[in-house]
Amino acid sequence: MKIVSYNLNGIRAALKKGLLAWMEEYQADIYCFQELKANIEDIDITQFNQLGYSLYWYSAVKKGYSGVAIFCKNIKPVKVVLGNGFPESDAEGRVIQAEFTNFLLVNAYFPSGTSGDIRQTYKYQWLDEFYVYIDKLKKIHPNIIITGDYNIAHTPIDIHDPKGNKNSSGFLIEERNWLSKFLENGLVDSFRFKNPTTIDAYSWWSQRFPSVRLQNKGWRIDYICVDNVLASSVKNAGILPNIKHSDHCPIFLEL
Repeated sequence: MKIVSYNLNGIRAALKKGLLAWMEEYQADIYCFQELKANIEDIDITQFNQLGYSLYWYSAVKKGYSGVAIFCKNIKPVKVVLGNGFPESDAEGRVIQAEFTNFLLVNAYFPSGTSGDIRQTYKYQWLDEFYVYIDKLKKIHPNIIITGDYNIAHTPIDIHDPKGNKNSSGFLIEERNWLSKFLENGLVDSFRFKNPTTIDAYSWWSQRFPSVRLQNKGWRIDYICVDNVLASSVKNAGILPNIKHSDHCPIFLEL
């Protein structure tokens, strides 16, 4: 089974850049999308249905902002839960949960703190809430997968300039320590599990300077984490930097 996680930075913009053709070629069983920036009625969903995908969608209250979705083919969830029960997070459409026969999938779009102190403070609040939410789920579901744009580069090899970004949101020590604690609570970063020493492997590049992606000055802030029980079933995990429908690129997990 192949699972893809991909921050689209707007699904309508990504479709104009060839997202659908790539999905048809790549043939993942599950696509976990973040930052849709659209409601489901804003797009023609039949184009995905024709590829065999069932869509599960959670939009933000604010139009054109945030939002997450899970697209499934060859496998259908027995239950889908929208949100994680925390009002601010749910208003921003940040978490969707799908329960399958043998595992639980959580797709999340973590907040960014780059716009200033107010959002950075909220990011810390959201991280604490998400930790509680996942900890409760893990006690009920032994096989859990947590995909998404975490908006955190974990270690110095996950960012092109660790020294220059030590005070940047997304690489602050408090955020990195949270991610360490998150993983230490029975989870595995699937990419690092299969690629422990790989460098220059990034999933996001700033759009402020067009040369940044060409020069591969990026950050690895997108993750597919699995619990320790599922780690033995991980066949492969990687990043697809040459796929360019967004300022992010897709990441994948094969089980």
